[in-house]
Amino acid sequence: MVLMFLNGGAMRGGALHHLLSGAPLVAVVKTAPKYRFHSVGDRFPALEPGGDAAVAGELYDVPWEVLRDSLLPAEPDELELGVIELEDGSGTLSMVRRRTYSEPAGAYRDISGHADWHAYQDSLEAKP
Repeated sequence: MVLMFLNGGAMRGGALHHLLSGAPLVAVVKTAPKYRFHSVGDRFPALEPGGDAAVAGELYDVPWEVLRDSLLPAEPDELELGVIELEDGSGTLSMVRRRTYSEPAGAYRDISGHADWHAYQDSLEAKP
């Protein structure tokens, strides 16, 4: 088992939550305030080191097989597996913005002010 921070579609209620294959939720947490948070084409979020946002997410105890066979193969090319710091100072695995990915201009929108994927999606739905 491995602790995995999720902040997008695999969280509870998300379209990709089934990929966790029943892995237990450990806690609702935030990252340390050391990140930038992006929307990639309003399709999924991307966490990036180097900012001051504490991003909301969920921490799961995921079996290695589920991580290898289910979660990681479903991740978009723009993300890679990394280690992040949580608000309590502990470290955990998470998907982060790929350092070597060359994205099209305007593909990333900084949503660090929301620091929460669900809150950002709700703000889109609230716009006329």
